[in-house]
Amino acid sequence: MLINLSFRLIVLTGLLVPSAIPLASAAEPAKAAPNVLFIVADDLRPDLGCFGSALARTPHLDRLASSGTRFERAYCQQAVCNPSRASALTGMRPDSLRVHDLQTRFRETLPTAMTIPEFFKSHGYVTRGIGKIFHNESRPEKNRVPFSDPPSWSIPPIYSDGAHWQDWVVPGEPSGPSKKQEAWQCLDVPDEAYFDGQIAAAACTALEEQARDGKPFFLGVGFWKPHLPFNAPKQYWDLYERETFEDFSPPAFPKGAPDITRHDWRELRTYKGMPPQGPLSPEDTLTLRHGYFACISFLDAQIGKVLDKLEALGLADNTIVVFWSDHGFHLGEHELWAKTTNFELDARVPLIIRAPRQQHTPSTAAIVELVDLFPTLADLADLPIPTHLEGSSLRALLDNGDAPGRPFALTQHPHPFYTANWTHMGYSLRTDAFRYVEWRDRHTGTIAETELYDHTMDPLESTNLAHHPDYLSALETLRALAETAYTYTP
Repeated sequence: MLINLSFRLIVLTGLLVPSAIPLASAAEPAKAAPNVLFIVADDLRPDLGCFGSALARTPHLDRLASSGTRFERAYCQQAVCNPSRASALTGMRPDSLRVHDLQTRFRETLPTAMTIPEFFKSHGYVTRGIGKIFHNESRPEKNRVPFSDPPSWSIPPIYSDGAHWQDWVVPGEPSGPSKKQEAWQCLDVPDEAYFDGQIAAAACTALEEQARDGKPFFLGVGFWKPHLPFNAPKQYWDLYERETFEDFSPPAFPKGAPDITRHDWRELRTYKGMPPQGPLSPEDTLTLRHGYFACISFLDAQIGKVLDKLEALGLADNTIVVFWSDHGFHLGEHELWAKTTNFELDARVPLIIRAPRQQHTPSTAAIVELVDLFPTLADLADLPIPTHLEGSSLRALLDNGDAPGRPFALTQHPHPFYTANWTHMGYSLRTDAFRYVEWRDRHTGTIAETELYDHTMDPLESTNLAHHPDYLSALETLRALAETAYTYTP
């Protein structure tokens, strides 16, 4: 009879020889290594039905959430694509990577960094990337192609260069690359007329290929939506009554907040028809909000195709599925559009994890961060967690949603963002009850401005209480906590 022991004992010529390899019981066959389906969205705040949105039509992500764990308070490390994705995919914070803008590549600043797919590749997985996984910023002025990080992949990634993601279509045929056209488009075309529809189709094909191959795989699928421009097929616009968005009443810029928290909506203003300065027209505001939600539903439908294919191929029962967004988005709240702030709407992201052979609590309110993804996936795959990672495994929270999470989430952002000559770095601590922000001078490291928002009384962050006498004690506690959270080096 075979016995499962920490050391196997083998009888050889009358001698007992220890082996460091455990022997599986005949009654307990070895478990196959789980696959990983790693799905990421761009600019998606937690406006999903499963996260409590009464407006969003997201049946497929709602279905995924019903069989996994929904993380109600997950936060990115910096609310813009490149730093957020570099951080999440390496398990290291923006300051450790020295990546805070759209141009710098983490392979330039930290060549030895290991990515999640690279880690799985080193453990025998076939790793594939489809769509936007890493930030796709190209550098034509330096003759540089869009970043795809070849060390991460067993097979060269596809649809990762972003060359056509902003394409508009003419009914019946693509229009070709059309950088910065209008900020929205509504045409009665098939899903595959747009980039995300093509990505979903390619992901389904990749799953079919991996099912035939039989080897454990890591498949990264990155969708561009709901990123601007808000170009989704008409059927997704038709899911929403336009009048619904007339009732949208966003909070104004926070009372008492320093001007350093503002930005100029530069991303939105670069689209044709958007005003170079000043407010949007009521009609444009209405259309943009409608378009954002149309793109959410378009994204949801593409993810549904991939999840359905996973089920149809019989792969779902042995595949870890993780869905996340790189950061949130403003739709006029705080008198802001797009991202690049430390506010809750930019920093908080949707996160859903489903793992095979794992009990799942439906949801957890524990504070977690995207930097936790790397150790969590390693843990769920029963692989050794690299010791250099700056996140923590969330596996215990899948078992018990009431298990403790982090005491705070750390998000940061430079100001002003769209320049190499930024002057201040804002560090934000999101605790159970507060968001506390310190703005440090880039050259001296001194604190120039502070913000404090009480989420128990003011979840919309409408009033900065950093100078309110009733919050002096809370402010002192949070300042002390910030000293343990980060070390700023001018």
